Amino acid sequence: MADDLFKALADPTRRTILDELTEKSGQTLFEICSRLSMKHHLGISRQAVSQHLAVLESAGLVETRREGRYKFHDLNTAPLRQIAERWPVPRTSPRPSAPEESTP
Repeated sequence: MADDLFKALADPTRRTILDELTEKSGQTLFEICSRLSMKHHLGISRQAVSQHLAVLESAGLVETRREGRYKFHDLNTAPLRQIAERWPVPRTSPRPSAPEESTP
């Protein structure tokens, strides 16, 4: 699962899509395409956005739900938390300070 997650996050367009879903979750494909075009000036086709969403969905970062004829995309941050918990940083040792300059 981590490989899919890192692959999904590696692309700047997918990160922009995640940013947009962070700002407003529950968007349709049309809304996402509109925001990418107007706000980010990305000339990207609906099909390309749909493929990016499929990668994000397979990584677990986007969940979809259908209501009637509409398909809504919601952000899911659980996979990111799992990665953060995979490599915990021990909190017992003090943080290293900046190296001191020595004067000759």
